[in-house]
Amino acid sequence: MTDSMLEDPVPEHYPLRFKDLSFMKSGTENKSLQLIAKLSNTQSSPTIINTMNCLEHSPLAHLRHQNQLPIFPIGPLHKLAPDSTSSFLEEDDSCIAWLDKQAQNSVIYISLGSIASMDAKETEEMAWGLANSKQPFLWVIRSGPIVGSEWIESFPKDFKDSVGERGCIVKWAPQKQVLAHDAVGGFWSHSGWNSTLESVCEGVPMICRPCFGDQNGTARYVSQVWRVGWQYENKLERGEIEKIVLRLMVEEEGKEMRKRARDLKHEIEAGISNLQNSLDELAKFIISYYVTPYHS
Repeated sequence: MTDSMLEDPVPEHYPLRFKDLSFMKSGTENKSLQLIAKLSNTQSSPTIINTMNCLEHSPLAHLRHQNQLPIFPIGPLHKLAPDSTSSFLEEDDSCIAWLDKQAQNSVIYISLGSIASMDAKETEEMAWGLANSKQPFLWVIRSGPIVGSEWIESFPKDFKDSVGERGCIVKWAPQKQVLAHDAVGGFWSHSGWNSTLESVCEGVPMICRPCFGDQNGTARYVSQVWRVGWQYENKLERGEIEKIVLRLMVEEEGKEMRKRARDLKHEIEAGISNLQNSLDELAKFIISYYVTPYHS
């Protein structure tokens, strides 16, 4: 497969491009195409998915029609157990007190999840892009994710002086609480599915910087289907970072995106009120499965 073909859409899987498929980076393009064909034509088992019809109506309908098997969208799961946490890292909730001092929708929250990492140069460019934007920011930098350095001790003094109280940097944040805070007006995300669900549920628009796995596909849905974020595909460079942060947080285009994010939040809230129906259908299916075992 040529580089130009990587930009081509995957048949019957809008809005995905071939480059958005996680297994395309393995170098086994022929096997990848065979897998797409297999996924599109084979039957599978009944499936429970952490999603909602209002978020993925078309692909869910396609799966149901294609496989003629039950699909149960039981999500978003974090709303079913709002007081629980799936984080295996210690959360620093001191950032909430800092958020309490910030204006509504003024803060951009940056977190690349628990696995992705940046090298020292990328971190420096991100730091200065945020500083030059003059926007308040809450930045999660895990201990040890920067190659060859130790957390924020690697930041130069002039960066810290430039940012002052406008920036808050923590090793890990209580993300659901952060995204629900009135001060947070944008989320720079790696587009992990859990983070994306948490963001759209709170009506927070995104800048998507996917790293691997399904994150590219999720970023495409955020930017092309739901239209509540932009996908940042360029090299991390301070001037570009400054521009896209201002685009989201200050400019009219960002305000329109924030409105779409709020509208999507309301759709999700309406869908959650009907979630009991999906749970009832799932319970009935499980009971029927044991009464009359399902045969594939």
